Amino acid sequence: MQKYGELLRTLLEKRGIIDEAQAEIFLNPNYERDFHDPFLMRDMEKACVRLYEAVENKEKVVIYADYDCDGIPGAVIFNDLLKLINYKNYEIYIPQRNSEGYGLNLEAIKKFASAGVKLLITIDLGITAVVEVAQAKVDGIDVIVTDHHIPPEILPRAYAILNPKVGQVSKDGTWHDSAESYPEKMLCGAGVAFKFVQGFLKKYGEYFKVRDGAEKWMLDMAGLATLSDMVPLTGENRAIAYFGMKVFRKSPRPGLQKLLAKMNIDQRYISEDDIGFMVTPRLNAASRMDDPMRAFELLATEDVVEGGRLADHLSKINDERKSIVTGIMRDVNKNFEKREVTNVIVIGNPTWRVGVLGLVAGKISDQYKKPVFVWGKDENDCIKGSCRSDGSVSVVELMTATRESFIDFGGHELAGGFTVHEEKIHFLEEALSTTFGKIKRLPSAGSGPAKHDMKSILDVVSMKNWREVEKLGPFGFSNPKPVFLFEGAKIEKIKKFGKNGSGEHLEIVFSDSSRAQPKAVSFFSSVDSFNKPLSEGLPVNLLATFDLSRFRGREELRLRVEDIF
Repeated sequence: MQKYGELLRTLLEKRGIIDEAQAEIFLNPNYERDFHDPFLMRDMEKACVRLYEAVENKEKVVIYADYDCDGIPGAVIFNDLLKLINYKNYEIYIPQRNSEGYGLNLEAIKKFASAGVKLLITIDLGITAVVEVAQAKVDGIDVIVTDHHIPPEILPRAYAILNPKVGQVSKDGTWHDSAESYPEKMLCGAGVAFKFVQGFLKKYGEYFKVRDGAEKWMLDMAGLATLSDMVPLTGENRAIAYFGMKVFRKSPRPGLQKLLAKMNIDQRYISEDDIGFMVTPRLNAASRMDDPMRAFELLATEDVVEGGRLADHLSKINDERKSIVTGIMRDVNKNFEKREVTNVIVIGNPTWRVGVLGLVAGKISDQYKKPVFVWGKDENDCIKGSCRSDGSVSVVELMTATRESFIDFGGHELAGGFTVHEEKIHFLEEALSTTFGKIKRLPSAGSGPAKHDMKSILDVVSMKNWREVEKLGPFGFSNPKPVFLFEGAKIEKIKKFGKNGSGEHLEIVFSDSSRAQPKAVSFFSSVDSFNKPLSEGLPVNLLATFDLSRFRGREELRLRVEDIF
């Protein structure tokens, strides 16, 4: 480890990387070494052969993808493949979030059957669709499920199932690998789609005269989904995100280029934060506010004019989405002035748009540090909602233990969706709060200030050190940006800033014994957002990450505030 500087060594050790061989693998991802053989995934051979047969026999194929920023890039990956091999008899189908909901649905399958579809490939869904897959089979449609969600005990009887978690077995609530399980369990949905394409081209690329390595240009989509879907950025996922970012910065997709230009992001320097805070919300706005096909079309189009039109449209509906969420939060805050906060918060209104309720639940959960369930009414007059956990409990476990209150529910530990009987909605808060007291808690993230990677003084903030920190990227879930603790820093200056003079963000200049005076930014914060009101001259402890801004083409290294106490 001596070949690395002290700062990088310390940060690697914090990540459990203590010898040079591990460090080399982590710091220098390698396509050949870090991407597993796709044929290690159960059913990969079967899936590739079936798709080849469909292409050879000119069968009608449907790619059925989820409507979020995992399923949609996965659909683009498949669209790229079918264009590469010059196959035209296919359709991309993405269900409507509000009217059809998540997953395969029987109505759509009926429609496919009458249109003569012979092969259906799912992206980021289908692992629990036992009834729907059975119906497809009756209607003469073979289904290849590609998914990454936890498989149920009884799997759908699909022609092939590509899911890295299939083959794991549960003992005492923990998962164990069997001989046939794939080495990287935590791929996202588009990651699984990418493995299918990688496998198909490995087997048939030469036959279709596709140049070697052509799938690498699809890594922008696999990387986008890997960062958006919050899967751990370790193992193969780290390699997907790493190479995905490299491709993203050179991606020739006109719609993507137009969207980035609209947001004043220089494509050559796009960061993980730009993807998480700017790109993903605009792509997700399509399903929340309109039709998810608009996001697919933006990513898939080869037409510059259409790309520009779709970029404008997604930006416009994202702004509408923001104002709807702000309006709902205003109602929520009024409601909280006159109510008692219980173990679990349930709040809703038949007029609230179902597509944005996950965002609302997240905001309330952050504010009140409780599990939150938010409901509205969909186009079919059904009470539907989204839930978020504050990390204290699994929302799926909570709903499972209160299943009699729900018509349907699903999700994972920290987030989920649900449908409720109309007559039970007003008793849901009481039922969930009672259950909350009976089920086991998730390991606590701990209260108090966030953990830090290292203590330092402010002169650590330099471009030389940023270049060292940057080597640990891409940052995200399970590989967060390093957090520095600056003890006894003095607030020199506080300035508010924001779009159109809104003043919703803070810029703070700090100083300490080192004479360095770096700027720090805290987004969506005021001087009262921390556990002590901020004022100029106040000595504080600062937790912050490095943040390289390229606003208006000018590079500026600053800090991003995690906490001040």
